[in-house]
Amino acid sequence: MSQELSAEQIQNALQGISVPPQPQIMVDLQFEQYMPDPDLEVIAKLISQDPGLSGALLKLVNSPYYGLSNKIASIQRAVNLLGSRSIINLINAQSIKGEMSDDTIVTLNRFWDTAQDVAMTCLTLAKRIGSQAVDEAYALGLFHDCGVPLMLKRFPEYMSVLEDAYASAGAEQRVVDTENQVFNTNHAVVGYYTAKSWRLPEHLSNAIANHHNALAVFSDDSARNSQLKNLLAILKMAEHICASYRVLGNQSVDHEWNTVGHLVLDYVGLSEYDFENLKQTIRELGGH
Repeated sequence: MSQELSAEQIQNALQGISVPPQPQIMVDLQFEQYMPDPDLEVIAKLISQDPGLSGALLKLVNSPYYGLSNKIASIQRAVNLLGSRSIINLINAQSIKGEMSDDTIVTLNRFWDTAQDVAMTCLTLAKRIGSQAVDEAYALGLFHDCGVPLMLKRFPEYMSVLEDAYASAGAEQRVVDTENQVFNTNHAVVGYYTAKSWRLPEHLSNAIANHHNALAVFSDDSARNSQLKNLLAILKMAEHICASYRVLGNQSVDHEWNTVGHLVLDYVGLSEYDFENLKQTIRELGGH
Protein backbone atom coordinates (compact mmCIF):
# COMPACT_ATOMS: atom_id res chain seq x y z
CA MET A 1 0.00 0.00 0.00
CA SER A 2 1.24 3.50 -0.71
CA GLN A 3 2.69 5.45 2.17
CA GLU A 4 1.03 8.88 2.38
CA LEU A 5 3.38 11.81 2.96
CA SER A 6 2.43 15.05 4.69
CA ALA A 7 2.70 18.43 2.98
CA GLU A 8 5.75 19.18 5.13
CA GLN A 9 7.53 15.93 4.22
CA ILE A 10 6.88 16.70 0.56
CA GLN A 11 8.26 20.24 0.88
CA ASN A 12 11.41 18.79 2.46
CA ALA A 13 11.81 16.14 -0.24
CA LEU A 14 11.38 18.69 -3.05
CA GLN A 15 14.09 21.13 -1.94
CA GLY A 16 16.38 22.18 -4.77
CA ILE A 17 15.97 22.68 -8.49
CA SER A 18 12.47 23.27 -9.81
CA VAL A 19 11.29 23.59 -13.39
CA PRO A 20 8.04 25.60 -13.53
CA PRO A 21 4.90 23.59 -14.31
CA GLN A 22 2.60 24.57 -17.19
CA PRO A 23 -0.16 26.86 -15.93
CA GLN A 24 -2.92 25.08 -17.88
CA ILE A 25 -1.95 21.66 -16.53
CA MET A 26 -1.98 23.07 -12.99
CA VAL A 27 -5.52 24.38 -13.59
CA ASP A 28 -6.65 20.96 -14.87
CA LEU A 29 -5.03 19.21 -11.90
CA GLN A 30 -6.62 21.59 -9.37
CA PHE A 31 -9.98 20.91 -11.01
CA GLU A 32 -9.49 17.13 -10.86
CA GLN A 33 -8.36 17.14 -7.23
CA TYR A 34 -11.58 18.90 -6.10
CA MET A 35 -13.71 16.16 -7.62
CA PRO A 36 -15.51 14.07 -4.96
CA ASP A 37 -13.48 11.08 -6.14
CA PRO A 38 -10.21 12.20 -7.83
CA ASP A 39 -9.23 9.86 -10.66
CA LEU A 40 -5.59 8.83 -10.30
CA GLU A 41 -5.40 7.80 -13.95
CA VAL A 42 -6.46 11.26 -15.12
CA ILE A 43 -4.01 12.83 -12.66
CA ALA A 44 -1.17 10.57 -13.86
CA LYS A 45 -1.91 11.45 -17.49
CA LEU A 46 -1.83 15.19 -16.73
CA ILE A 47 1.37 15.00 -14.67
CA SER A 48 3.11 12.88 -17.30
CA GLN A 49 2.67 15.69 -19.86
CA ASP A 50 4.69 18.14 -17.77
CA PRO A 51 8.48 17.92 -17.21
CA GLY A 52 8.46 19.98 -13.98
CA LEU A 53 5.66 18.01 -12.29
CA SER A 54 6.99 14.64 -13.50
CA GLY A 55 10.45 15.55 -12.22
CA ALA A 56 9.06 16.48 -8.79
CA LEU A 57 7.01 13.26 -8.74
CA LEU A 58 10.01 11.01 -9.54
CA LYS A 59 12.19 12.94 -7.09
CA LEU A 60 9.66 12.18 -4.36
CA VAL A 61 9.18 8.51 -5.19
CA ASN A 62 12.95 7.94 -5.53
CA SER A 63 13.58 9.69 -2.20
CA PRO A 64 14.60 7.84 0.99
CA TYR A 65 10.98 8.08 2.23
CA TYR A 66 10.02 5.23 -0.09
CA GLY A 67 13.19 3.16 0.20
CA LEU A 68 12.98 1.69 -3.32
CA SER A 69 15.90 -0.62 -4.14
CA ASN A 70 16.13 0.72 -7.73
CA LYS A 71 15.32 4.23 -8.92
CA ILE A 72 12.35 4.29 -11.27
CA ALA A 73 11.58 6.39 -14.34
CA SER A 74 7.94 5.32 -14.83
CA ILE A 75 5.56 8.19 -14.08
CA GLN A 76 2.51 5.87 -13.95
CA ARG A 77 4.25 3.61 -11.42
CA ALA A 78 5.27 6.62 -9.34
CA VAL A 79 1.64 7.82 -9.17
CA ASN A 80 0.47 4.37 -8.06
CA LEU A 81 3.18 4.20 -5.39
CA LEU A 82 2.43 7.66 -4.01
CA GLY A 83 -1.36 7.47 -3.75
CA SER A 84 -3.86 10.31 -4.11
CA ARG A 85 -3.23 12.22 -0.85
CA SER A 86 0.52 12.56 -1.48
CA ILE A 87 -0.10 13.44 -5.14
CA ILE A 88 -2.47 16.25 -4.12
CA ASN A 89 0.11 17.53 -1.61
CA LEU A 90 2.72 17.40 -4.37
CA ILE A 91 0.51 19.40 -6.79
CA ASN A 92 -0.15 22.02 -4.12
CA ALA A 93 3.55 22.27 -3.30
CA GLN A 94 4.31 22.91 -7.00
CA SER A 95 1.51 25.43 -7.49
CA ILE A 96 2.85 27.89 -4.90
CA LYS A 97 6.27 28.16 -6.55
CA GLY A 98 5.46 31.65 -7.84
CA GLU A 99 3.74 33.24 -10.78
CA MET A 100 5.41 33.67 -14.16
CA SER A 101 5.08 36.70 -16.42
CA ASP A 102 3.11 36.32 -19.65
CA ASP A 103 6.32 36.74 -21.67
CA THR A 104 7.98 33.88 -19.80
CA ILE A 105 4.95 31.65 -20.35
CA VAL A 106 4.94 32.39 -24.09
CA THR A 107 8.66 31.57 -24.32
CA LEU A 108 8.30 28.44 -22.21
CA ASN A 109 5.44 27.20 -24.40
CA ARG A 110 8.11 26.36 -26.97
CA PHE A 111 9.85 24.18 -24.37
CA TRP A 112 6.65 22.54 -23.08
CA ASP A 113 5.28 21.82 -26.56
CA THR A 114 8.45 20.12 -27.73
CA ALA A 115 8.89 18.20 -24.43
CA GLN A 116 5.42 16.61 -24.66
CA ASP A 117 5.75 15.98 -28.35
CA VAL A 118 9.22 14.41 -28.18
CA ALA A 119 8.20 12.27 -25.17
CA MET A 120 5.19 10.79 -27.01
CA THR A 121 7.30 10.21 -30.13
CA CYS A 122 10.04 8.49 -28.08
CA LEU A 123 7.36 6.22 -26.63
CA THR A 124 6.01 5.35 -30.09
CA LEU A 125 9.50 4.78 -31.51
CA ALA A 126 10.56 2.61 -28.56
CA LYS A 127 7.51 0.39 -29.16
CA ARG A 128 8.03 0.33 -32.95
CA ILE A 129 11.68 -0.68 -32.82
CA GLY A 130 11.15 -3.18 -30.02
CA SER A 131 13.05 -1.36 -27.29
CA GLN A 132 12.65 -2.77 -23.78
CA ALA A 133 13.04 0.65 -22.15
CA VAL A 134 9.71 2.22 -23.15
CA ASP A 135 9.15 4.14 -19.88
CA GLU A 136 12.74 5.38 -19.94
CA ALA A 137 12.48 6.49 -23.57
CA TYR A 138 9.36 8.50 -22.64
CA ALA A 139 11.10 10.02 -19.59
CA LEU A 140 14.16 10.98 -21.66
CA GLY A 141 11.92 12.67 -24.24
CA LEU A 142 10.13 14.60 -21.50
CA PHE A 143 13.26 15.60 -19.56
CA HIS A 144 16.04 15.94 -22.17
CA ASP A 145 15.68 19.74 -22.37
CA CYS A 146 14.78 20.39 -18.73
CA GLY A 147 17.85 22.65 -18.54
CA VAL A 148 16.24 25.11 -20.98
CA PRO A 149 13.80 26.85 -18.55
CA LEU A 150 16.56 27.02 -15.93
CA MET A 151 18.98 28.66 -18.39
CA LEU A 152 16.20 31.07 -19.35
CA LYS A 153 15.57 31.93 -15.70
CA ARG A 154 19.24 32.80 -15.25
CA PHE A 155 19.99 34.38 -18.66
CA PRO A 156 17.08 36.42 -20.09
CA GLU A 157 18.66 36.43 -23.58
CA TYR A 158 19.05 32.65 -23.55
CA MET A 159 16.54 31.77 -26.31
CA SER A 160 18.28 33.91 -28.92
CA VAL A 161 21.60 32.23 -28.08
CA LEU A 162 19.91 28.82 -28.36
CA GLU A 163 18.64 29.81 -31.83
CA ASP A 164 22.19 30.77 -32.83
CA ALA A 165 23.39 27.44 -31.44
CA TYR A 166 20.92 25.49 -33.60
CA ALA A 167 21.84 27.65 -36.61
CA SER A 168 25.55 26.84 -36.35
CA ALA A 169 25.27 23.17 -35.30
CA GLY A 170 27.07 20.68 -37.53
CA ALA A 171 30.09 18.42 -37.72
CA GLU A 172 32.45 21.04 -36.27
CA GLN A 173 30.15 22.69 -33.74
CA ARG A 174 27.69 21.15 -31.29
CA VAL A 175 24.59 23.04 -30.11
CA VAL A 176 26.11 23.11 -26.61
CA ASP A 177 29.44 24.57 -27.83
CA THR A 178 27.77 27.88 -28.73
CA GLU A 179 26.12 28.01 -25.29
CA ASN A 180 29.44 27.24 -23.58
CA GLN A 181 31.13 30.10 -25.44
CA VAL A 182 28.50 32.61 -24.28
CA PHE A 183 27.53 31.33 -20.82
CA ASN A 184 30.31 28.92 -19.77
CA THR A 185 27.60 26.30 -19.31
CA ASN A 186 24.78 24.78 -21.37
CA HIS A 187 21.31 23.27 -21.08
CA ALA A 188 22.60 19.67 -21.28
CA VAL A 189 24.87 20.14 -18.25
CA VAL A 190 22.19 22.01 -16.31
CA GLY A 191 19.71 19.30 -17.35
CA TYR A 192 22.08 16.62 -16.06
CA TYR A 193 22.26 18.26 -12.61
CA THR A 194 18.49 18.74 -12.61
CA ALA A 195 17.99 15.05 -13.40
CA LYS A 196 20.43 14.16 -10.60
CA SER A 197 18.52 16.39 -8.17
CA TRP A 198 15.32 14.60 -9.26
CA ARG A 199 17.05 11.30 -8.44
CA LEU A 200 16.46 9.91 -11.91
CA PRO A 201 18.29 6.67 -12.77
CA GLU A 202 21.97 7.46 -13.52
CA HIS A 203 21.92 6.24 -17.14
CA LEU A 204 18.95 8.55 -17.84
CA SER A 205 20.82 11.54 -16.37
CA ASN A 206 23.81 10.50 -18.46
CA ALA A 207 21.71 10.47 -21.65
CA ILE A 208 20.47 14.00 -20.84
CA ALA A 209 24.09 15.15 -20.37
CA ASN A 210 25.05 13.69 -23.76
CA HIS A 211 22.01 14.48 -25.88
CA HIS A 212 23.92 17.02 -28.01
CA ASN A 213 27.00 14.85 -28.08
CA ALA A 214 25.55 12.23 -30.42
CA LEU A 215 28.27 12.54 -33.07
CA ALA A 216 30.98 11.45 -30.63
CA VAL A 217 28.76 8.77 -29.05
CA PHE A 218 27.76 7.13 -32.36
CA SER A 219 31.17 7.58 -34.00
CA ASP A 220 32.49 5.10 -31.43
CA ASP A 221 31.43 1.80 -33.00
CA SER A 222 32.73 -0.40 -30.17
CA ALA A 223 30.26 -2.30 -27.99
CA ARG A 224 30.65 0.30 -25.24
CA ASN A 225 27.81 2.56 -24.12
CA SER A 226 25.06 0.44 -25.66
CA GLN A 227 22.50 1.61 -23.07
CA LEU A 228 23.36 5.25 -23.82
CA LYS A 229 23.24 4.62 -27.59
CA ASN A 230 19.86 2.86 -27.37
CA LEU A 231 18.31 5.80 -25.52
CA LEU A 232 20.00 8.52 -27.60
CA ALA A 233 19.10 6.85 -30.91
CA ILE A 234 15.40 7.02 -30.00
CA LEU A 235 15.71 10.60 -28.73
CA LYS A 236 17.57 11.89 -31.80
CA MET A 237 15.01 10.33 -34.15
CA ALA A 238 12.18 11.79 -32.05
CA GLU A 239 13.69 15.29 -31.95
CA HIS A 240 14.03 15.22 -35.73
CA ILE A 241 10.49 13.94 -36.29
CA CYS A 242 9.08 16.59 -33.92
CA ALA A 243 11.21 19.32 -35.53
CA SER A 244 12.84 20.55 -32.30
CA TYR A 245 15.23 22.46 -34.57
CA ARG A 246 12.22 24.52 -35.67
CA VAL A 247 10.24 24.78 -32.40
CA LEU A 248 13.18 25.47 -30.07
CA GLY A 249 15.90 26.45 -32.53
CA ASN A 250 13.77 28.52 -34.95
CA GLN A 251 15.63 26.95 -37.92
CA SER A 252 14.31 25.62 -41.21
CA VAL A 253 17.02 22.93 -41.47
CA ASP A 254 17.96 20.25 -38.93
CA HIS A 255 21.75 20.68 -39.07
CA GLU A 256 22.35 18.31 -36.18
CA TRP A 257 20.33 15.47 -37.74
CA ASN A 258 22.08 16.01 -41.07
CA THR A 259 25.36 15.38 -39.22
CA VAL A 260 24.37 12.41 -37.02
CA GLY A 261 21.26 10.95 -38.67
CA HIS A 262 23.01 8.35 -40.82
CA LEU A 263 24.99 7.06 -37.80
CA VAL A 264 21.82 6.80 -35.71
CA LEU A 265 19.91 4.97 -38.44
CA ASP A 266 22.85 2.61 -38.99
CA TYR A 267 22.88 1.86 -35.28
CA VAL A 268 19.16 0.98 -35.10
CA GLY A 269 19.25 -0.80 -38.47
CA LEU A 270 16.79 1.42 -40.36
CA SER A 271 17.27 2.55 -43.96
CA GLU A 272 16.55 6.17 -44.91
CA TYR A 273 13.45 4.92 -46.71
CA ASP A 274 12.17 2.99 -43.64
CA PHE A 275 12.79 6.02 -41.46
CA GLU A 276 10.93 8.35 -43.84
CA ASN A 277 7.93 6.01 -43.71
CA LEU A 278 8.12 5.79 -39.93
CA LYS A 279 8.39 9.59 -39.72
CA GLN A 280 5.25 10.02 -41.86
CA THR A 281 3.30 7.49 -39.80
CA ILE A 282 4.27 9.14 -36.51
CA ARG A 283 3.58 12.65 -37.77
CA GLU A 284 0.12 11.57 -38.89
CA LEU A 285 -0.50 9.96 -35.49
CA GLY A 286 0.60 13.10 -33.68
CA GLY A 287 -1.19 15.48 -36.00
CA HIS A 288 2.03 17.26 -37.00
